[in-house]
Amino acid sequence: MSPKSKMVNDFISQAKEQQAHINLINNKLEKAEISGFTNATKEDILSESKSRKTKSIK
Repeated sequence: MSPKSKMVNDFISQAKEQQAHINLINNKLEKAEISGFTNATKEDILSESKSRKTKSIK
């Protein structure tokens, strides 16, 4: 595999991981809004999710 192909595949993989994370957050938000499970705003939940993701990377 050429270096360019590997780079493109890595970018695609990263984009898929990011989209999966976005989908997970959206699903949680929708479920919470429907069930009344949380009083947190979308911004609060997004901030918490970003914080957790940053901590898991370290």
